Amino acid sequence: MIVLRSALFNVCFVLWFFVTAVLLLPVTLLPRAAAWWVVDFWVHGVLVLLRIICGVRFEMRGRENLPKGGFILAAKHQSAFETMALHVLSPRPAFIFKRELLFIPVFGYYLWRFQQIAVTRGAGQKAMKSVGRAALPVLAQGRAVIIFPEGTRTDPGTRRPYRSGVQHLARLSGAPVVPVALNSGLFWGRNAFLKYPGTVVFEVLPALTVSPEARGPFMAALEEAIETATARLEAEARAK
Repeated sequence: MIVLRSALFNVCFVLWFFVTAVLLLPVTLLPRAAAWWVVDFWVHGVLVLLRIICGVRFEMRGRENLPKGGFILAAKHQSAFETMALHVLSPRPAFIFKRELLFIPVFGYYLWRFQQIAVTRGAGQKAMKSVGRAALPVLAQGRAVIIFPEGTRTDPGTRRPYRSGVQHLARLSGAPVVPVALNSGLFWGRNAFLKYPGTVVFEVLPALTVSPEARGPFMAALEEAIETATARLEAEARAK
């Protein structure tokens, strides 16, 4: 049954993308603020499909920890799920993503049109400077900049070294960093076909700030906050 449901979801996912991203493409020619509803419409549609077809529900905790104005959201990354569901957490967010995605037909256009932030992997300090130039106007608009500190998706129960790009951006902008823990990989795994029923939980943790002299301590505190809460959410889901 899970195989059939997952297959049906994948078909509906593609059809939904066509209906919204392709047929509503002319709407994106409107001023950006007026066209954002296309993205929100698509994201909410995907969440509805997941709930109805696969039994995957979504719960958000800790919204009271979100600061006012622009902020940097540093999230655990286990699945494609959070690349969509984080839109629900903060309106009109800007994701930091690998530049290669810009060359995907239609999808790449949406990334460009809605001021998402491309980064060239392996470009080092040059890439960080480019990200900073692109992120500052976004934060000034009161929007969230979303970054995955590990740089790629990880399986539940595992971790990768946290990259210091989030610290560089926080120091450059002065914006608070909001850690987010999650358990999405238990239900929609990394590069996985199957979608398992259950409740994906995102937990927004208290914001952190970067002082000019605190380098290692900040990254250690960020990693500890996200990984500890993520392990707790995974254990909670497995116990049900």
